[in-house]
Amino acid sequence: MPPRDDAREIEPDIYDEDGIVRSSFLAHIGAAIADRDTLTLKDEVGKLHQSEVGDLLEALMPEQRRSLVELMGSAFDFTALTEVDDAIRMDIVDSIPNEQIAQAVQELDSDDAVYILEDLDEADQEEILAQLPFTERIRLRRSLDYPEESAGRRMQTEFVAVPPFWTVGQTIDYMREDQNLPESFSQVFVIDPTFRLLGAVDLDRILRTQRTVKIEDVMHETRHAIPATMDQEEAAQVFEQYDLLSAAVVDENERLVGVLTIDDVVDVIQEEAEEDLMRLGGVGDEELSDSVLAASRSRVPWLLVNLVMAFLAASVISLFDATIQEIVALAILMPIVAGMGGNAGSQTMTVTVRALATKDIDIYNAGRIIRREIGVGVLNGIIFASLIGLVAGFWFGTDIGGIIAVAMVVNMFTAALAGILIPLLLDRFGADPAVASAVFVTTITDVVGFFAFLGLATWWFGLF
Repeated sequence: MPPRDDAREIEPDIYDEDGIVRSSFLAHIGAAIADRDTLTLKDEVGKLHQSEVGDLLEALMPEQRRSLVELMGSAFDFTALTEVDDAIRMDIVDSIPNEQIAQAVQELDSDDAVYILEDLDEADQEEILAQLPFTERIRLRRSLDYPEESAGRRMQTEFVAVPPFWTVGQTIDYMREDQNLPESFSQVFVIDPTFRLLGAVDLDRILRTQRTVKIEDVMHETRHAIPATMDQEEAAQVFEQYDLLSAAVVDENERLVGVLTIDDVVDVIQEEAEEDLMRLGGVGDEELSDSVLAASRSRVPWLLVNLVMAFLAASVISLFDATIQEIVALAILMPIVAGMGGNAGSQTMTVTVRALATKDIDIYNAGRIIRREIGVGVLNGIIFASLIGLVAGFWFGTDIGGIIAVAMVVNMFTAALAGILIPLLLDRFGADPAVASAVFVTTITDVVGFFAFLGLATWWFGLF
C-alpha cells in the first residue's frame, strides 16, 4: 500500500517514483540480513513507519522476513504485521516463539493485538493470553469472543471514560495525570457506575469550557453507538453516513466496551472492497502470497460450477446442430451474441452488487432501478443490434443480419434483467451475491443468446 505523507518525510528514499520499495534498499537490507548485521537492521528498519515495514516485509523473500524479525528482536514493531496480508503474517507469527509474541502484544493497541491473535490456533491464543496481565488478558479475550469481522473485533478497548458529575477541570487533570490512557483520542465518554454509556464530550468542547462546569452539562448523547456484534461493513457505513471520526462500541446491555476509530474503518472499507472484487471473480479470499496449491484450491470450486454451466449452454447449441451444419455463418456469429450479452449482464450485475453492498438499493427503490436497467439493456440492445446487423448483413446477407439483430436485442434485455434480478434474489435468500451472481448471469445470457439466435435462424429458414 502507498506510504502515508508522514512516512515519506521519515524516509523518502525507500520508494521509487511508482511507490514501490527500491531494489537498492531491498538489496541493502538483504545484505544486512545475510550478514546478521543487527545494528544496521535496527538503525535502518527501526526508524521506518509501520506501513513501510509492512511493504518491506512483503517485498522480501519468506526466509528473509523471518530472519529480519528474529534479528531485530524487541526492536521489531509488531504493528507492521497488521499491514501485510494474512499469509505473510501467519508465516512470520508461526516462526516466532509464543513468549515473544506475548511480550510484543502487551505493547500494541488492543485492536492491533486482536488482529494478530485472531488467526492463531486456539491453543496458541490461550498460551499467549496466559502470559499477559489479568486486565489486558480479559479485554483481549472479550474481543476475541465477538464474531469475526464484527465491530467488537475491530474496536480498541482503550478509551477515556468519566462519570457525569465530574467537572471539566477534574477531567482535564485526569487526562494529564493518568499514564494508562490511549496515545490518541478525540472523545471522552460519559458512563454511569455500571459502565452504561450516557453520552460523550468532544475534546475541543472540553478545552473551550470553564473548569467548574460539570461534564453532564456539556456532554451530548451518543447518537451513533455501534453494537459490538454489528458487522464491520455495516459499522463502516455508519461512519460514512454520519462523517464520524470515532464511535462508542457497546454490548447488548448498552455498556461501553470499546471505541471504533476512523483508521480502522478505512482498513475495513478497503478490505471489503477488495473482498467484493475478488468474489466477483470467483477467487474467494486468495492472497498474492498464497502458494500455488492454495490459490488453485480457492479457484477450483467456481471453475467447476462454470464447467457445469458451460455444458448447459453447449446442450442448447446441440439442439440446433443441423441448422449450424446448413448455415455455417451461424457458428461464426453466435459467440458475438452470447459474448455481448455476458458483458452487458456483468455490467448490470456489478452495479447491483455494489448497490447492495452500500445499501443504496432497497425494497422502496428496487422497482425503479429494475426498470432503469431494463431500459438501458433495451437501448444498448438496439444500438448494438443495428451495428452488428449491418456488419452481418453485409458479410452474410440481410436475412442473417436481421436474425442476429433481433437476437441481440433479446439477449441484451435478458442480460439486464438477469444482471439485476439474480443478485437481488440471492441477497433475498441470504446468499452472497458477489460470489454467486457471475456464473448464473453468464449462463443465462449464453443459453438465451444461443437459443434466440439459433432458434430464430431455424424458424426463419424453415429448418425444423
